[in-house]
Amino acid sequence: MTLGVVAAEVETALRARAHDYLRDNGTLAPAAAIRRRVTQAFENLEKFLRGAEPRHAARRATPAEWSLHEIADHVVQTHRPSRDELRELLAGHRPAGPPIPASLQSSDPLGRPWAAVLDDLARVHADIVADLVAVPDDFPTSVRARVVVVMNAEATDGTSVPLAWEDEIDWKAYAVFLRLHAIDHLNQARKVLAALAGC
Repeated sequence: MTLGVVAAEVETALRARAHDYLRDNGTLAPAAAIRRRVTQAFENLEKFLRGAEPRHAARRATPAEWSLHEIADHVVQTHRPSRDELRELLAGHRPAGPPIPASLQSSDPLGRPWAAVLDDLARVHADIVADLVAVPDDFPTSVRARVVVVMNAEATDGTSVPLAWEDEIDWKAYAVFLRLHAIDHLNQARKVLAALAGC
């Protein structure tokens, strides 16, 4: 048995599940519902991070886990170029270049003040929400952007490992993709804070 290897049928099933989710909850969903869900996910993440005590922000619960500060930095560094790609899609253009990498961080994630990172996060999210509010509900979904999808998968040895692949999605699915990213890191931040509280 090979450690950390995901069986082909498991990968195929996960890819299909992700594809179907983004289609059903993005491409085929009403734009108003997407706006509402994206806004709520962004607000929930920002509210949670702002509610954390600043003294906890830079602390890691374990050496392998990001701190709250690093999580916020990652979301800013990912959602800022994502905002630009979404704007390209909403202008009817396919974004140029490779997809935004997973696990993106700034060169010095802890180098900026915690409050400044949170302010950046709020600004980027406000821009994305404003762009979604401005787009007509019936704006075409024919143009696609390349993205890197990451999901946890059960490996053949029973461990959970990240599985990544590239896909192409339209503007509505892209907005839902950002929503899922925010939710994923909210859950991560909750686990980090809970672990710190237990230290």
